[in-house]
Amino acid sequence: MKKAEIIIDKYFLTGKVDKRIFGSFIEHLGRAVYEGIYQEGSALSDEQGFRKDTLDLVKELQVPIVRYPGGNFVSGYHWEDSVGPKDKRPAKPDLAWGVIETNEFGLNEFADWSKKAGSDIMMAVNLGTRGPEDAKNVLEYCNFKGGTYYSDLRKSHGYKDPHNIKLWCLGNEMDGPWQMGHKTASEYGRIAAETSRLMKFMDPTIETVACGSSNLTMPTFGSWEYTVLDECYDEVDYLSLHQYYGNYANDTVDFLASSKGMDDFISGVVATCDAVKAKKHGKKQINLSFDEWNVWYHSNEQDQKLEKWVRAPHQLEDVYNFEDALLVGSMLITLLRHADRVKIACLAQLVNVIAPIMTSDTGAWRQTIFYPYMHASVYGRGTVLNTQVLTPVYESKTYGEAPYLDSVCIWDEENDALTIFAVNKSLDEDMEVSCDLRQFEGCRLAEHIVLTNDDMKAVNTEADPNHVAPTHSDATKLENGKMHTVLGKHSWNVIRLTK
Repeated sequence: MKKAEIIIDKYFLTGKVDKRIFGSFIEHLGRAVYEGIYQEGSALSDEQGFRKDTLDLVKELQVPIVRYPGGNFVSGYHWEDSVGPKDKRPAKPDLAWGVIETNEFGLNEFADWSKKAGSDIMMAVNLGTRGPEDAKNVLEYCNFKGGTYYSDLRKSHGYKDPHNIKLWCLGNEMDGPWQMGHKTASEYGRIAAETSRLMKFMDPTIETVACGSSNLTMPTFGSWEYTVLDECYDEVDYLSLHQYYGNYANDTVDFLASSKGMDDFISGVVATCDAVKAKKHGKKQINLSFDEWNVWYHSNEQDQKLEKWVRAPHQLEDVYNFEDALLVGSMLITLLRHADRVKIACLAQLVNVIAPIMTSDTGAWRQTIFYPYMHASVYGRGTVLNTQVLTPVYESKTYGEAPYLDSVCIWDEENDALTIFAVNKSLDEDMEVSCDLRQFEGCRLAEHIVLTNDDMKAVNTEADPNHVAPTHSDATKLENGKMHTVLGKHSWNVIRLTK
C-alpha cells in the first residue's frame, strides 16, 4: 500500500476562496439552451419554459455564476436580436457552430433563469464582429435604471429593474483563427482596453475579463498574454485561461496527470501577469478567470457527421465516464490550490454540452463529473490552507513527474469546518494517508465521501442514472488530533471535519 502525508498549518494560508471559482457556462450551442435549460411546451418545464428538473440539479450544484452567451457564439452575437417580443426576433445563421439560432431564448430570459437558479451572470460582449460602442449599449440596457434609450427599451420589454450584471468578458478566444473577428494580440489588447474604459465610464462598479490564450498549445501562448496586458493592464481586472483535456490515446495513467499540466498553465500565466505589472511599476494585481475548463473529446468524432444549419443539434454531447470524474476532481483541487490568483472559473458547460447534467424529453440526470463539482462547490467555501502533499510520484508521458495524490484543505471559519479533498490516482493500490490536525482543536470527523468504481469507463445514463455515485467510507480515524485514512485506489474523496 502506498503511503502519503498531508501537512497543513492553520496560519499558513493560500487565500480566501472566491465562490465564483465554482462557476459554469451556458452557450448558445447544441442543446445547452434549447432542451437543456429551456424547453417551452414540455411537461417538465415551468410557465416560462424553464426545465424544472434541470433547475433542481443546478441548485444542487450551488452554481454561483454562469458565463453567457458564449463562447465562440458571442463573436457574431447581436444582443438586440434576443430581446423584445419573441415573434419579432429574427432567426439567424450562427457561423461559430454552423447552426440556426432562433433567438427565442435571449438575454432577458437568461436573466430570469439565473434568478431562479440562484446564480449571478458573467456576460460576454461581442468584440469579434462588433466593438466598444455595442458593448456600451448592452451595458446600458442591462444596468441603467432608466431615462436613456437602451434602459427605457429594457423597460418597454417588461423589465423595470436593471439586471445589474457586474462581471463582463471582453470577447472570447480572440487569439483563435476559428474565431469570428480574430485579432492579433496588439489589435485585441487595444480594443479590450478601450471597451473596458468605455464600459467603466458608464458603470464604474463592473469588473472586466480580458482574453488570454484559448489553450496552452497556441503558438502565441505567453507572448499573447504579455502583449494584451501591456495594452490593457490599467483598464481590466482579470485575464482568462481556457483548457480542455482528453484521453485520446486511452492511457488513463497519463490522462490523470493532466491536472499537473493545468497547474503549470496557471503558474505560467500568473508569472506573465506579474511580469507586466513589474514592467509598468504597477500597483494592481491581475487575477485569473479560468472561464473554460473540462474534459472534452468523447463527442469529437460524432460531431464531424452533424448536419449543418439545423436548430439545436446533439452537439458536443460527451458522455462522461468514471475516469473523467477523477480528473475533474483533480482539476478542482488544482484551481483551489491557486485560489490566491484564480478568482473565477467556469466548468464548461452546464447542461448537455460537455456538461455535468444531461437531459432528454423525459428527464434529467447527473453525469459522473457532477459529483466532484458538486462536492467542491458545496464544501469548498472558506480559506485554502497552504497544503503540502508528501506523496509518491510517477512519470507521465505528457506532463513529466506527476503525484499519485492530489489534495487540498479548506478551512471554513464561519461554520468551524475543515474539508480535505483528495484524489488517489493509483489504478492498483490503496493509499494510507496521515494528517496532523492538532491545531484544529475540537475537530470531529463528520463524514468521508468516496466516489469510485471498478470500471474506469463506467457511465451514468437515463436508464441507470446512479451507476457511478458517491458512497460513504469508514476508513478515516481521528485519534489525539491525528487523522489516519485509507484512500481506495482510483478514488475521489471528501473528508469533512467539524467542531
